[in-house]
Amino acid sequence: MQRAKIHLSGTDHRKLDEICAQIKEIAQRTGVEMSGPIPLPPKRIMAQAKKAQEGGERVVWGPIPLPTKRIVVPVKKAPDGEGTATWDKWELRIHKRLIYVKADERAMRQLMRLQIPPEVHIKIELKG
Repeated sequence: MQRAKIHLSGTDHRKLDEICAQIKEIAQRTGVEMSGPIPLPPKRIMAQAKKAQEGGERVVWGPIPLPTKRIVVPVKKAPDGEGTATWDKWELRIHKRLIYVKADERAMRQLMRLQIPPEVHIKIELKG
């Protein structure tokens, strides 16, 4: 079975987390597996997950947070270039998440129907 690698990025981490929660909900509803997080969680959490699986519950891991990219732009305060050299620093943060899902046809159709906000970029790759 193929795996889908879903790469999410955006400037607003709250909207990214909303989309990740929707993807996680789709995975639980359709019964496909999500992998992650890397490295593995502590033994206590793994034990809880095993108990949930034995009870017939579907355990879904993810998303994997990737390092935040910071873009800093120094801008001179004076508009005409005269005067003292004082600078403002503007910063843009790009947050990223990574999710691996087993690519079930039903799950992928539901993923394609998600309403993605314009400031969130999504890239889906299928791997065999």
